Amino acid sequence: MAPVSAHRRLVDEDESRRANGPDWDRYADEYQATHGAFLGDVGFVWGPEGLTEAEAGLLGPLTGRDVLEVGSGAGQCSRWVRSQGGRAVGLDLSHRQLQHSRRLDDETGVPVPSVLGTATHLPFAPASFDIVFCSFGALQFVHDIERAVTETARVLRPGGRFAFSITHPTRWMFPDDPSEGGLVAGQSYWDRLPYVEVDDETGEVSYVEHHRTLGDWVSLLAGAGFSITDLVEPEWPEGHDRVWGGWSSVRGRLTPGTAIFAADLVPRATPAPG
Repeated sequence: MAPVSAHRRLVDEDESRRANGPDWDRYADEYQATHGAFLGDVGFVWGPEGLTEAEAGLLGPLTGRDVLEVGSGAGQCSRWVRSQGGRAVGLDLSHRQLQHSRRLDDETGVPVPSVLGTATHLPFAPASFDIVFCSFGALQFVHDIERAVTETARVLRPGGRFAFSITHPTRWMFPDDPSEGGLVAGQSYWDRLPYVEVDDETGEVSYVEHHRTLGDWVSLLAGAGFSITDLVEPEWPEGHDRVWGGWSSVRGRLTPGTAIFAADLVPRATPAPG
């Protein structure tokens, strides 16, 4: 990996996309080699704490449901959904991640139809899905988040479920350090400037991650016609010693690292005749 410098500054959607697509292409092999066993080839994990969908049940019944995973990576979560009777489809920005999904299709015998695309331009007809979910996927890497949430509402059927996990917004106050150093707040929770890495050799943006507060997410969902049904903040399990980036038992025992939202698309009222 080329040397990078970290900044907090404004970037737009095009700059975010140009950075994050190639970044995930570069990182995909290492990511799958490092985390693949934890995720499971046919497994649904909501975050580094290890909470599974089998335990959480946030998506609701899956049998016979049409399901879209946004930011599907190698399709592990979608593959689990299909093993439970759901008709899951994956979408990801990274071509290399989708190649890993094809590899796991062959190895597991549980194929996941997947497309290359972005959360802000979902290539599906309106009301195509009963469930849309995103497990630490595209949403944190999107600048035009209102467009992404609106697109989700567009492809969901009335009453459909939207569930997603993100880095817990309070983590943005702390350095991304799994040791005790990551327990000391050093920046404002309300500073929404994105985290940006710039390639020192080329000067090009190579990675972008966007921060929204809990209140921002509530407003985004409500504004797109969703009713929030759950907000889960998984506790760090006893005996779980895995370190994943800034996630660790040292921090996880004291502060939340993941937030999982579940929300239903409120059906629009039919106008009264006359």
